[in-house]
Amino acid sequence: MPVSVPLFPLFADLKDRRVLVVGGGPVAERKTEALLHAGARPRVGAPDLTPRLRAWHGEGRIDWIPGHFDAHWLAGAWLVVAATDDTAVNRAVATAAEARHVFANVVDDGELSSFHVPAIVERGPLQIAISSGGGAPMLARHLRRQLETLLDDSWASLANLFTRQRQRIRQRFPQPGERRRFFEALLAGPLPRLFRQQLHAQAEQHFQAMLDERAAATHAGSVAVVGAGPGDAGLLTLNALRAMNEADVILHDRLVSEDVLRLGRRDATYIEVGKSATGHSTRQDDIHALMLEHARKGKRVVRLKGGDPFVFGRGGEELEFLRAHGIPYEVVPGITAAVACAAYAGIPLTHRDHAQAVRLVTAHCKDSFDTLDWHALAQERQTLAVYMGVAGLEGLRDRLVAHGRAPSTPFALVENGSRRDQRVVTGTLADLPEIARSHQVRSPALLILGEVAALAGTLHWFGAPPVDAAVPTQSRNLPAPTLQAA
Repeated sequence: MPVSVPLFPLFADLKDRRVLVVGGGPVAERKTEALLHAGARPRVGAPDLTPRLRAWHGEGRIDWIPGHFDAHWLAGAWLVVAATDDTAVNRAVATAAEARHVFANVVDDGELSSFHVPAIVERGPLQIAISSGGGAPMLARHLRRQLETLLDDSWASLANLFTRQRQRIRQRFPQPGERRRFFEALLAGPLPRLFRQQLHAQAEQHFQAMLDERAAATHAGSVAVVGAGPGDAGLLTLNALRAMNEADVILHDRLVSEDVLRLGRRDATYIEVGKSATGHSTRQDDIHALMLEHARKGKRVVRLKGGDPFVFGRGGEELEFLRAHGIPYEVVPGITAAVACAAYAGIPLTHRDHAQAVRLVTAHCKDSFDTLDWHALAQERQTLAVYMGVAGLEGLRDRLVAHGRAPSTPFALVENGSRRDQRVVTGTLADLPEIARSHQVRSPALLILGEVAALAGTLHWFGAPPVDAAVPTQSRNLPAPTLQAA
């Protein structure tokens, strides 16, 4: 199995189910012991057995098939483990299992295995399985050892309590969102500490009090307006992660990366509410209506925005709407595109020798150009971070030059900033639209204009080196492209 193909994680219920183990040595013994622990009925096939396997056979805990592997051994088996030191035998087991649609694990041979046995951290009914897909088992074992030191026995007590009380909890809180909030409150309170101190009676009393208290309470919905940053999931704040993992509904922009979305609650409802200059867009009024609808149903709503919600993100408009309708809200700032894209392109937005000011600018359409102070924007020794991406670059260039900005001013277009496919294209203001067109720069892209942009070539550290663009002569008179705004 190629390492690049992810395995589907699965916890199998093997209680009273037959599992075939081929091999009678120490490795087969360890695998059989794990199967017995899971309640399986192991059938061990081998010419001979270790003393311990023989003892288990004598006690009636396992069946033994003396002899050499035969495909008929697989009859009635749910799984098979090949644990011999003979490569040919292990391959024969895997082939026979594949033909009979039986999952096979060949010890220390990931390519022959159709299932892998993970490294396990076990605390009572709580199990954490760690797998490298068979490619790096020692790494999985190393991580298991680290987790063993981090998770004390109180986790077993918590798991046992929740298992015993599962039906009562479901009766008190029939809705999944209510149950989740109950567990969050329990785990954030003194319950784990009481179990760590071996105060089990007090822990049980606290649980009962919380069950009664939370059942009597009503839960109002709320909205968290959260900044998702420019795309690299590592740039999310801890508060953003918390909000995403507590959310019932996540209303997200189109440009929020898949890496970021994967960090949210898997069973949350995800609704794309993106805007586009050229394609389908969700109207702001519709976004307001969705926030209101779900919050009034008692849901925790996350309005997830690329970058920062208060920097060209309409976060202020959404808070005004929520306040007018009496919906509780909070704001989680995100790293805005100008800061992140510049950093990942190796461009300091300010520099003692080149720029003492930064201006964040957006102009999504031609008419909005007339509202900008072009005289101020054309001043030297400042950096412009333009959020309109690659739309309207010809008009931007012409107005800046007309108001005194030098045509030789360096720029950098940062496409997909902070993401795996980041691309940086550099040049000078005079050729800005032609360079963007010839290199087919697409949204999401941020334009950084100013003397600091020239540092991209020497300070770059992330992704491919910047492209120092040369403009093909034939492209200079082409009309500027109309592209999706960042």
